[in-house]
Amino acid sequence: MRTYCCPCPRSGGGPVVSTPGGGCVPSVTSVPQAKPGSAPPPPAARRTAWADGLDELRGATRTEPGRLRAIGAVLALLVLLFGAVTAWQVTDRADAAREVAESSQPLSADAADLYRSLADADTTAASGFLAGGDEPRDTRARYAADLATASELLVKAAGSTRMTDAAGHHISTINRLLPRYTGLVETARADNRQGLPLGGAYLRYANERMRGELLPAARAWYDTETGRLAADHAAATAWPWASLTAGAAAICALGWAQRRSYLRTNRVFNRGLVTATAASVMLLLWLVVGHTTARAGLGEAFDNGARSLRVLNEARIDTLRARGDENLTLVARGARLTGDQQDFYEAGFRSGMKDLAGGAAHGPAAPGSALGTALAMADDEAGRQPVRRAVAQLREWQQRHAQARAADDKGDYDQALRRVIGTDRPTRESFDRVDAALRGAVAHEQDQFRQAADDGRGAFGGLAAGACALAVVGAAGAVLGIGRRLSEYR
Repeated sequence: MRTYCCPCPRSGGGPVVSTPGGGCVPSVTSVPQAKPGSAPPPPAARRTAWADGLDELRGATRTEPGRLRAIGAVLALLVLLFGAVTAWQVTDRADAAREVAESSQPLSADAADLYRSLADADTTAASGFLAGGDEPRDTRARYAADLATASELLVKAAGSTRMTDAAGHHISTINRLLPRYTGLVETARADNRQGLPLGGAYLRYANERMRGELLPAARAWYDTETGRLAADHAAATAWPWASLTAGAAAICALGWAQRRSYLRTNRVFNRGLVTATAASVMLLLWLVVGHTTARAGLGEAFDNGARSLRVLNEARIDTLRARGDENLTLVARGARLTGDQQDFYEAGFRSGMKDLAGGAAHGPAAPGSALGTALAMADDEAGRQPVRRAVAQLREWQQRHAQARAADDKGDYDQALRRVIGTDRPTRESFDRVDAALRGAVAHEQDQFRQAADDGRGAFGGLAAGACALAVVGAAGAVLGIGRRLSEYR
């Protein structure tokens, strides 16, 4: 029988058993035996600090004070998030509104003025050519003023536009082609002063370069800037859905926290939570009212201002083209015909008049024509009056043009010339009056646009800073309200 005894030094301090001979051997139960071929047991998994923290958090939320601390942190975070998102989105829309009023719309207006200046220069060059070698001084001055205006607008546009985008490409094209056009016009004038018939060919070629290259580039720049204006307007009036969602979430969470407090304490109001809720509701109402007001102002600026300006600019362009065709009809004298053997420039004049006011030579502008649309889009009498004057002068222009064409068809070129650029009730006077009336309509719509755009921008004023301030007040109120409940457990 084996008996256990105290640890023996020879066994290394492990438990031993006695033997019949008085000796001792190590106990087999003291040495763990591993099965042959088995792997050693894996070490116990070590817990991370994150797991320990989650366990502590779960343990903390099992008590009411712990739950209150978590609720207070979440409420403060939601209110601060609401304020931050509101400040960000309002700032973004305010910047877009500023671009509408100070950048994209002025550039769109400059592009329209550039087109008008180039077209007017071409028309004036034809008028001066018709006067012969003794070109009137005022005609020459008007041509020079048009070119100077075009040059100034190109310099201004180059400083306001990245030359790597589409607008910069169109501006570079105009800068490259304009000196060639002016060179052709000067050659035509020089030949005209010497009585050489080649001058008319040079002038027609210059007109082809203007209509085939310069004006399309100017029109493309105008379309680019108009598209940028529409994009800026859309960005400025887009609803701040992220901010509205964050505000609704914060207010709902605050309402839930107050209901929870009421159910557990029978206290109707918690001053801190009421303050936080009032600040959040005030910010949400400010956001909705301010953005609605801004949308109304910017929408009016775009619908009643920018769109009207586009129609009026189209009308001015059609007017200039019609005047240029009228002049070139006498310059070319049948040298260029359409496919059905009609005078090319006379056909262009009739087409321009149809686009401006419709096919009739009398009465009001037809619906769908440029002037008819401009009259329909004018939202007050001050905007309608200049358009009506333009229509009346356009009808008189058509009548005077018919008299000039009748004289030319009879072979009386001098009489036709006097009817166009002379002193016998010339069409030049009618054209100038139409252009002046349209210029007044454009100025009126421009003023309306600026006023409406400024009103829309003003609705964003102070909203971003107010959002930050109200968010801080709301977060502080939520923390203090929860802190008031926590003090009851101390």
